[in-house]
Amino acid sequence: MTLKGLAARPLQTTRSILLGFPAALFAGGLLSDIAYLRTEVIQWTNFSQWLIIGAEVFTGVLLAWSAISLIQQWRTPERTSAVLLSGLLAVAFVIGFLNSLQHSRDGWSSVGTPGLVMSIVCTLLAFAAAWVGTAQSIREGGR
Repeated sequence: MTLKGLAARPLQTTRSILLGFPAALFAGGLLSDIAYLRTEVIQWTNFSQWLIIGAEVFTGVLLAWSAISLIQQWRTPERTSAVLLSGLLAVAFVIGFLNSLQHSRDGWSSVGTPGLVMSIVCTLLAFAAAWVGTAQSIREGGR
């Protein structure tokens, strides 16, 4: 993709940039969960809560954006990647919401096995969504 292609499609470029936020914030939440499990310093679980909430905000915005994009692309060949992106973001949003409820518990029960597993799953889903969304933006910008 050339710079001219990126300038011609600013919305797709913006979406690709925004897809990095949930990936980074969910990954940060996972790292702070691991730090809490290793050190037992309660501030790590508080930090993880804030990172997960930030990831949820960006995931919600991107989910709305991808739903609108899916409606626009329903009769185009890009429908498959739009459905995949919307699905990944929707699942990440739901699991991230459940993860934020898990992290709102008190003390050691806030992270434990369920919280850590949900953080891992959210991180992987956010990375997959970023991959699919960026690849879709590159394909759309190349035309």
